[in-house]
Amino acid sequence: LTAIGEDPLVLAAVTQVIIPDQGTRKVRDEPGFAAAEAALDGRLQIVDQPNLGGSGGYARVMYEALATPDCQQILFMDDDIRIEPDSILRVLAMHRFAKTPMLIGGQMLNLQEPSHLHIMGEVVNPSNFMWTAAAHAEYDHNFAEYPLNDDNARSKLLHRRIDVDFNGWWTCMIPRQVAEEMGQPLPLFIKWDDAEYGLRAGEHGYPTVTLPGAAIWHMAWSDKDDAIDWQAYFHLRNRLVVAALHWDGDITGLVRSHLKATLKHLACLEYSTVAIQNRAIDDFLAGPEHIFSILESALPEVHRLRKEYPDAVVLPAASELPAPQNKTRAMKPPVNPLSISYRLARGISHNLTKADPSAHLRPEYNVPTQDARWFRLCTVDGVTVTTADGCGVVYRQRDRRKMFTLLLSSLRRQRQLLGRFDEMRKVYRDALPVLSSKQKWETALLPTTEHA
Repeated sequence: LTAIGEDPLVLAAVTQVIIPDQGTRKVRDEPGFAAAEAALDGRLQIVDQPNLGGSGGYARVMYEALATPDCQQILFMDDDIRIEPDSILRVLAMHRFAKTPMLIGGQMLNLQEPSHLHIMGEVVNPSNFMWTAAAHAEYDHNFAEYPLNDDNARSKLLHRRIDVDFNGWWTCMIPRQVAEEMGQPLPLFIKWDDAEYGLRAGEHGYPTVTLPGAAIWHMAWSDKDDAIDWQAYFHLRNRLVVAALHWDGDITGLVRSHLKATLKHLACLEYSTVAIQNRAIDDFLAGPEHIFSILESALPEVHRLRKEYPDAVVLPAASELPAPQNKTRAMKPPVNPLSISYRLARGISHNLTKADPSAHLRPEYNVPTQDARWFRLCTVDGVTVTTADGCGVVYRQRDRRKMFTLLLSSLRRQRQLLGRFDEMRKVYRDALPVLSSKQKWETALLPTTEHA
């Protein structure tokens, strides 16, 4: 807020700043808020609402923006970023010069390593419906090591506009015309809502581009545990929802990739991840109306499920537990088929045996998060693993019975996906106009008396 208010050119281009406040710590109570609000000169609108996730927040922004007649562009920005205000002017200029309406996004720099361009642009892989880098995009470019240079071919690539399937909503401008025609974001809480909107826009003839020179700083994915913590539920559930809506590919590729991920999670003793992803498939198969009905309650339920597994309990430090039985030793990843098969065979053999109870009282090793790979953990019974942010550890404990129960439950659900996915495609596509409607969102965003 302060950065926007301190830049006169940006301030002149902004008609309104809308903040849906969904937290228990309110933005009004933060130090410096009064000065930041004053600098915005009456443009700030704060709306208190329940925690409806990122999609609920962005749906509220779009809802309020479309109620403002002079709003012609809606700029989505995350609340945990550091902005470069000039990026706002650059995406606005791109919008004004575009011959046809399009969604225009900014790139993402790494908040922890500010010279690293983490994301240049993304698409969805049609073989397994998973996001990946777009053509001509470079991952994690380091400007400190390779600065821009007009004579350098690598630098010239960085100036190229990236055509994408979607842009992350850390910074993405959506024209009013697009929002009015397509409706609201889907009620997905978090993950895949930006991808879904980009894919939906493309189907309506509105492309998305990621603009070089427009960027913000955001925490990199490598500094999060979102592939294994509570967010793993939303990763899978919403991937399935968006695939049902916008993908006509063979579901076998998606299920195969999920099976591979499930086996890795079990080998790494990440039982809570498999448990909540089993629930994710259940909720997807329950249909679109169910997805909307649990918009507010899904997260507490996921937290409740995870508490049943020790790998989801974060301790302040490994010193909270007895010292490990062994010193951590380096282990290189297996790279050739023979070494991979050997490690895999040892892991399977080990997981068929009962765990050593002593490893649940005293960990065998303390393992850094970057070393917590399947080939390292598939032959242990109890280890502490550092969280990705370095703020704690979890005590992962092997349990043969839990492992088989979770695996069989996952396989049953994967078989259901294979058999019912075409049915779910029709169900979700038929429901899309309602799920993305202003009227449906009013039931979640407004008090009952206002939409009754």
